[in-house]
Amino acid sequence: MKKVIAVVIITVGVFLFACNSGNNKSKETEKSTQVIANAGSPSDTTLQSSASTIKDLVSSYLQLKNALAADDGKGAAKAADEMKASLSAIDVSRFDSAQKKSYNNLADDIKEHTEHIGANGSDIEHQREHFEMLSGDMIDLVKALGTTSTMYADYCPMYNNNKGGMWLSEAKEISNPYLGKKMPKCGVVKAEINTEGK
Repeated sequence: MKKVIAVVIITVGVFLFACNSGNNKSKETEKSTQVIANAGSPSDTTLQSSASTIKDLVSSYLQLKNALAADDGKGAAKAADEMKASLSAIDVSRFDSAQKKSYNNLADDIKEHTEHIGANGSDIEHQREHFEMLSGDMIDLVKALGTTSTMYADYCPMYNNNKGGMWLSEAKEISNPYLGKKMPKCGVVKAEINTEGK
């Protein structure tokens, strides 16, 4: 009887040891997998950080566009200030040479236009003048650096005494930032931009 009890105890002990050993291996495997999954070169991490900053810049631009479409000069000024902050946070050192050249050619103009829009919350027509120039720069920037979602280059033929004006939009539906509530649907989609974000 003692032999049977001893055998049962030994068997249970071996079984428990095997289970614990398996769990430890399992945990070690999970840890290894997480390390591999999280391992990325510093350049990958920095590019992702840069991309998210470009995304922030575009997001603030879209807030600016929507504020102008709603005839909200103060909201437009706030969004322009956010654009300026995002612009100053972009790390161009991780861009390839073509991206860097495109960015450097546009950054000063984008900064200048956001400063004008940000400083003129009570003069929406002045904001719209700078928004038109800013929009050209932003369309070029998104084409050069890519986008994480489809964007649209829209055109209003009536803006500025029928000289027209372009803008960048996140939706196919027209929401005109130049004519605001007077003619919110005036405009057409001129191009679809769906290059992969870099």
